[in-house]
Amino acid sequence: MLDSTEPKGLVPFTEESLKLIKQHIAKKHNEEHEEDDLKPDSALEVGKKLPFIYGELSRGMVSEPLEDVDSYYYVKKNTFMVLNKKRTIFRFNAASILCTLSPFSPIRGTTIKVLVHPFFRLLILISVLTDCIFMTMTNWSIWITAIENTLLGIYTFEILVKIIARGFWAGSFSFLADPWNWLDFGVTLFEIITRYSPLNFVLNLKTVRTLRILKIIPLNQGLKSLVETLIQCLKKLFGAIILTLFFLSVFSLIGMGLFMGNLKHKCLRWPQEDENETLHNRTGNPYYIRETENFYYLEGERYALLCGNTTDAGQCPEGYVCVKAGLNPDLGYTNFDNFGWALLALFRLMTQDYPEALYHQILYASGKIYMIFFVVVSFWFAFYLASLFLGILAMAYEEGKHATDEKSKKEPTFQQPISKLQEGSEEAESKTTQIEMKKRSPASMNTSLDVLEEDTLRHKEELKKSRKKCPLCWYRFSKFFLIWNCSPCWLKLKEFVHRLITDPFTDLFLLICIILNIYFLAWEHYPMSDDHSYLLSIGNLLRVFKLGKYWPTFEILMLTLGNSLSALKDLILLLFTFIFFSAVFGMKLFGWSYKACVCRIDENCQLPRWHMHDFFHSCLNVFRILCGEWIETLWDCMEVAGQPWCISFYMMVILIGNLLVLYLFLALVSSFSSYKDSTSEENNEVKNIQLAMARIKKGVNYVLHKILCKKQNVPQETTDHVNDTYVKENISDHTLSEFSNTQVFLKDKEKSSGTEKNTMTDNESQSLIPSPSVSETVPIASGESDVENLDNKEIQSKSGNGDSRDKIKQSSSSECSTVDIAISEEEEMVYECEKAKYLKNGFEQRSSPGQISRVSKKAKIWQNIRKTCCKIVENSWFRCFIGLVTLLSTGALAFEDIYIDQRKTIKILLEYADMIFTYIFILEMLLKWMAYGFKAYFSNGWYKLDFMVVIVFCLSLLGKTREDLKPLTSIKFLRALRVLSQFERMKVVVRGLIKTILPTLNVFLVCLMIWLIFSIMGVHLFSGTFYECIDPTSEERFPVSEVVNRSQCENLVLNESMPWENAKLNFDNVGNGFLSLLQVATFNGWITIMNSAIDSVGVNMQPDFEYNLYIYYYFISFIILGLFLPLSMLISVIITNFNKHKIKQGGSNIFITVKQRKQYRKLKRLMYEDSPRPLPRPRNKFQGFVFDLVTNQVFNIIIMVLIHVQAVTIMIQSDEQSQQMDIAVYWINAIFVILYTLECILKLISFHCYYFTIIWNVFDFVVVIFSITGLFLPMTIGYYLVPPSLVQLILLSRIIHVLRLGKGPRVFHNLMLPLMLSLPALLNIGLFIFLVMFIYAIFGMYNFAYVKKEAGINDVSNFETFGSSMLCLFQVTIFAGWDGMLNAIFNSKWSDCDPDKINPGTQVRGDCGNPSVGIFYFVSYILISWLVIVNMYIVVVMEFLSIVSKKKSRTLSEDDFRKFFQVWKRFDPDRTQYIDSSQLSDFAAALDPPLFMAKPNKGQLIAMDLPMAVGDRIHCLDILLAFTKRVMGKDARVEKLLSEVESGFVLANPFKITYEPITTTLKRKQEAVSATIIQRAYKSYRLRQNDKNTSDIHIIDGDRDVQATKEGVYFDKAKEKSTIQSQI
Repeated sequence: MLDSTEPKGLVPFTEESLKLIKQHIAKKHNEEHEEDDLKPDSALEVGKKLPFIYGELSRGMVSEPLEDVDSYYYVKKNTFMVLNKKRTIFRFNAASILCTLSPFSPIRGTTIKVLVHPFFRLLILISVLTDCIFMTMTNWSIWITAIENTLLGIYTFEILVKIIARGFWAGSFSFLADPWNWLDFGVTLFEIITRYSPLNFVLNLKTVRTLRILKIIPLNQGLKSLVETLIQCLKKLFGAIILTLFFLSVFSLIGMGLFMGNLKHKCLRWPQEDENETLHNRTGNPYYIRETENFYYLEGERYALLCGNTTDAGQCPEGYVCVKAGLNPDLGYTNFDNFGWALLALFRLMTQDYPEALYHQILYASGKIYMIFFVVVSFWFAFYLASLFLGILAMAYEEGKHATDEKSKKEPTFQQPISKLQEGSEEAESKTTQIEMKKRSPASMNTSLDVLEEDTLRHKEELKKSRKKCPLCWYRFSKFFLIWNCSPCWLKLKEFVHRLITDPFTDLFLLICIILNIYFLAWEHYPMSDDHSYLLSIGNLLRVFKLGKYWPTFEILMLTLGNSLSALKDLILLLFTFIFFSAVFGMKLFGWSYKACVCRIDENCQLPRWHMHDFFHSCLNVFRILCGEWIETLWDCMEVAGQPWCISFYMMVILIGNLLVLYLFLALVSSFSSYKDSTSEENNEVKNIQLAMARIKKGVNYVLHKILCKKQNVPQETTDHVNDTYVKENISDHTLSEFSNTQVFLKDKEKSSGTEKNTMTDNESQSLIPSPSVSETVPIASGESDVENLDNKEIQSKSGNGDSRDKIKQSSSSECSTVDIAISEEEEMVYECEKAKYLKNGFEQRSSPGQISRVSKKAKIWQNIRKTCCKIVENSWFRCFIGLVTLLSTGALAFEDIYIDQRKTIKILLEYADMIFTYIFILEMLLKWMAYGFKAYFSNGWYKLDFMVVIVFCLSLLGKTREDLKPLTSIKFLRALRVLSQFERMKVVVRGLIKTILPTLNVFLVCLMIWLIFSIMGVHLFSGTFYECIDPTSEERFPVSEVVNRSQCENLVLNESMPWENAKLNFDNVGNGFLSLLQVATFNGWITIMNSAIDSVGVNMQPDFEYNLYIYYYFISFIILGLFLPLSMLISVIITNFNKHKIKQGGSNIFITVKQRKQYRKLKRLMYEDSPRPLPRPRNKFQGFVFDLVTNQVFNIIIMVLIHVQAVTIMIQSDEQSQQMDIAVYWINAIFVILYTLECILKLISFHCYYFTIIWNVFDFVVVIFSITGLFLPMTIGYYLVPPSLVQLILLSRIIHVLRLGKGPRVFHNLMLPLMLSLPALLNIGLFIFLVMFIYAIFGMYNFAYVKKEAGINDVSNFETFGSSMLCLFQVTIFAGWDGMLNAIFNSKWSDCDPDKINPGTQVRGDCGNPSVGIFYFVSYILISWLVIVNMYIVVVMEFLSIVSKKKSRTLSEDDFRKFFQVWKRFDPDRTQYIDSSQLSDFAAALDPPLFMAKPNKGQLIAMDLPMAVGDRIHCLDILLAFTKRVMGKDARVEKLLSEVESGFVLANPFKITYEPITTTLKRKQEAVSATIIQRAYKSYRLRQNDKNTSDIHIIDGDRDVQATKEGVYFDKAKEKSTIQSQI
């Protein structure tokens, strides 16, 4: 059996088998030989069912030892196999080593039978689930303890069975060989010790029992394999994790240097008693007093107002001074006073949890200038590093998916006949069903063959979807009672009903009913009359899903969603298992602490809403953490349970939970990538709707024709064909074609182009990783492969044939050129071309409405005027002037803030500037009208935008003339839109966004429908229930014990009637429901909305604390079904469109211009540069010695160590350190400055002027200069103006050397590569985001500048000035704090604001907001910014995936060719383009992968059959082409690539030496072998002639030697030929 590698039957495992195994083990130890060619069979893994090809399983073989059918395990692992009744495979060690009993031991045999029995596994699973249920209980009783002891006994019994059956230690299948058994053994042992030991263990140690929940994972094979996959993902994420920790540490150190101790600055009432002593106590003593009543508090705030001493920091009101006193905010946990708290604050910013609070605190205490710090941190962590994690996880998921597909393809062929039999049976069933259908309904004979075929196909699909057969009783019932063919009247009735049901107007009527039903459901609001309530009671929410019958996209997405969730059930189960485990673990760990120490976090000693005292609240807390809201509950946890345990628990939940959520999200995105829009695949209902609408439209046209007495111009055609065609022709949207020529132009271009185009296969479009074959460029080709102004060729995009161009010329109103529709850079080129034609043809042009006669002088003058205008508008200087004016007019808007009335001079200048700008743009518009004509001008979308901006300029000027027209000036913010049409980078971004977003409109409507369902549900549940009775003095809600309902609130009179107020965000109607759901979706203000819903009791009832606790399920369902799943749908479709258009553009990024594509290639070449050119060594001995010193690797290592040591010295500092520590830090900084200065001097001595040719040396030189200045500057101007941390931060900047290639880890360089390569696209998108922010900032200044400062609008974040507006919009961009701003804008009533308030320095009165404008403002900005940011993520992730895919695929990049020629220069220093054939082996071994060929490589090189010139020389191009073909293989695109390589080489080397190859490497080898054979034969002949007188024995011996030599030669020759053939 050991010699056979393919066992084909089940053989009992006997003692002879065991002896063979022992002999094999002994032989293996003696000979040290092992079969390396054996590999495990994937179909025979442990846990899978044994295929039936191995024979039937008799009763005697069940649960008995069998010889392993997999040779890998039987031969190499020395195992035997056991099968249970379900043919499940179990493996055990056969050798008796270290407490492993013999396979024939009755004890071990009994335990094996118990272990493999299915009921044993079921018993353990039931025990674990039961134990999980009891873990969630907090009320203990005696019977629960008894059950837990029973479960502990079961677990102990399981461990004993496994140890006896498998052995304890040795072998691949022993008990401890499985890591899950380690966990099980440790938990059981620890539970026994803690339960029965007399020692009193710590309560926290008893929570180890909760690890038993994880036992569910090894009991499910899918969960177990998924955990292994995630562990592999963690290994791939190791580099990104290290990079994240590195930057977290660096930014934490920067935060310490900038903000240490600043958050303790507060406004203190001054003067007081003992004035001097008290002030000295607060400023000089390091031990600050706690917060007192003398601090200034804003209304409704818990912590004192922060302040700063800089001009742009927060200022104290009159009577208060800013001092450093008291504790840090947020219970003292938010600060940068030491490295630990700074690291926690940076981690909070990285996860974007409540960042607006920390944002405001820092800006209040330090100044608005430090918003740069938050912008950099948000971009780096929340964007780029998050993109890296997404890219790596996407790569890991695609690799796992590909491995699974490959594994499924390698399944045994014996599984195919079963599936074929099933398909055959399904076909037979479908045929019999068709026959029965024909027999049952003779009336159906009147239908057409098309309908029958469609019914047949539909029936086949139904059979494939469901294999359940209809029971015979139901078949007989339907045949007897439902099929009546005997009565003619009944048949006529059936025919009439059939026609009625299949009529298109019936489907239209049903669709209208569904839409009306949805409308009635959405119409519900509070308060509402009884009549409306009765009308709405007939609606049913579930009927919304019936819309999918008439909406193919909705149906396909729902089916895709169902299939995706079914395929990802293991991942979803693992996520829920982790949530359950975390909830139980948190409850056991912190539940008692919340109850015992609740007074620390609540004045009334009442448990807060978010705690972990019981299982339900603990689950909610874990879910909130996974949603990204964790910092506030962490503060409470640290107060009641201590910092170490809370931080450890929260970090575990955040890191592992987010890993699972991101992996699930990427899996859903990948599964939705297979979605395709169903515009072509429409069902009968959709076709009927289109047919009915076409008939209605035709009827309306006919009626209008009769009424107006006009003749129809449309020819009469057959109704069905006309209507179908008419419907399809009216689908296209012509208004967007001028902005986005996405599909038609590219198709026409592919048809007209003679070159081949790369097409996207199904696998490429459905994968997250783009195919490298479509994005590969050859660097040494003759020219650039990019097409200038790809998206601007609107003529080709709108023309389907050649005649369309003539039609455009005929309709042109321009005589000087045909630039009617051409735009931007093409206009001048087309103009010159037409001008030459015009002169050549003698002014002969086609006739047009505006044709000018050659004889007329006026016509010539008009023609010359238009030519002149055309030259002016096409002139580059004119374009630059217009661009500059556009920027000036846009920038002037930023000065019109609330202080503009106080700056009279600036206001007058702006008024005159507006007039000048208006006249300039009007003049430009008139020039373009003259040059291009009206039709051409208004056919261009960008010119339409310019025209609209000119109208805005005119209206704004008109608004200044009259007081009643003054509101027209508020539309001035639209002037900034002109920037879009003036700069190509903006145009590219707009086109790219349209290409990726417009196709998602259908999916977006589906997501909107899901939100509509949840909004309607919210209206049904919460309409009118968010009202509450508020105490005006404390602004808190009255308890239920005092006020029960609205009537009691209105009758409760203290000094005045109590207000019965509604929450600003509620579910009183569908619109408010949408807004509330948007806040829940962005996790801004969602806690307040949930609190109102949880406390709601009923209409006109006073809310009670957590009265309706299980309403949490509504919001959890919305976050999962209304946010998580729709988000994956949208992003998947956007990624698909991005990849599709990227492939159509030849693999280049759709967000970069043509010029930037060239810069992208240069940047890519620079980033792939291995090392800079070596500097020349000085001839001077001393300088040469210094040069050797500074270029030594040891010297560089010492410098890197110094940089890290300097970073450590910053880490050990704190805000309350002693004076001795400050002195020590000063001298340490001085030592580092001296060392870095010495390094700089040494490099200057050795490198001379070459020192400044390296950018890193320039950076180090600047650091040394600034650090020396910062060290000595405080001695001259004082320490107050120059903080001591300045020198430390300057020195810390050198830590960026870690990212330098060759200095730090290479993985850092590889992870930084996607950012650098995607930088051009990110800059373009960043400029677009800035323009959007600019427009919305100006709009906010015009509408919300005087809103009452409350909630999210304060002294830092407001719309008073342009800078403050940008700060607000930055918060909204990162989805932070916009709910507070909207709440302040909601103050529009007299009770909330003062409409007559006088604002000093301006004529504007009032501080009220406009809710409708505020909702539009924030919702529109959130949608636009979200779409743009999603595309930014996609750009980086796709760049990362493309880099990875190119590295793994057999492709050659520009960098590979560059490295080839770099190596060639070493072997051909004289640039002869030839090398000797003897150097070829060394040259191939010196190349870098993938062109690299390791030695011995002579056989492979000979097999390439390279041409050789005179002198056995080989040309460079021949070697390059041969090596390229070896890497790329035999592919259709290889020949094209080789031709491009050859043409590029010829163009790059025009002086190539022509030669005629005289032979090849293969022929030369054959000649050498032939010559060797001839020489040996001749030598043997001469040897025989010279030795005639010798004995016969010697002659025979000599002949044998010669024969052996010949045989060896012929053998070598045959071997070489076989090698050559295999290589070729």
